[in-house]
Amino acid sequence: MSVDKIVLNGVALTCRIDGEPDKPWLILSNSLATDHRMWEPQLDALARTHQVLRYDTRGHGTSTAPAGPYEFGHLVSDVIGLMDALDIETATFMGLSLGGMTSLGLALDHSDRIERIICCDGRADAPDIYRQMWPAMIANARENGMGALVGPTLERWFSEEFHENPANRQTLEATGDMIRRTDVEGYAGCASALMGLDYLPRLPQIAIPALYVVGERDPAAPQAVMQGMAEATPGADFAVIPGAAHLSNMERPDVFNEIVTNWLQGR
Repeated sequence: MSVDKIVLNGVALTCRIDGEPDKPWLILSNSLATDHRMWEPQLDALARTHQVLRYDTRGHGTSTAPAGPYEFGHLVSDVIGLMDALDIETATFMGLSLGGMTSLGLALDHSDRIERIICCDGRADAPDIYRQMWPAMIANARENGMGALVGPTLERWFSEEFHENPANRQTLEATGDMIRRTDVEGYAGCASALMGLDYLPRLPQIAIPALYVVGERDPAAPQAVMQGMAEATPGADFAVIPGAAHLSNMERPDVFNEIVTNWLQGR
């Protein structure tokens, strides 16, 4: 595994590369308030067939947090900048939540660089009820620190059954650590991008293969919302992770990995 920090667009982005150099590229993008470590449950499976680039979104992990607010145009440009810096001509892109929404912008505006997308547990628009929840969450983080968000966030991100199983304690603790380590301004900046999310009217313009994946119990990106996104995207595929909530890749990695690897290999 190689680790680097690449400076572009006024931000230093931490990235990690796994897999064999002769494999096609697959870029993985984290959710809000996590970092590249959220993809650990997928790494072994994906690195068998791809050269995997994971990066910490601006303001997350050990990437720096420039002054916000951010827009999805910034997050999309960061990905293209990373590809340019690493001489990646084309790649498949998979993101979850914030990262999944970034995948939509890449598919729409950079189909010459992005071959396929996998959009997980995300949405394409910001209706009033969604947009109105973010200012209070940003204020809480600024006033009380990111630690104040750990409890309520974990409740939304994982199902009740997952929380009740002692075997999952390590996953919950690791996820809580990622939330605490997120830069407050980076969190606020990316939350501002979510409030301006407006890709839904453009989904019929996506002209590359797309897979939409959602946890059956995801409260943030409900199954019906993502199914509608898939139906609006020409030729898109759609899959549901049974029993999982928002971080479906971490809650049910067995099912998630099978769906994703099969789709990547055309099965």
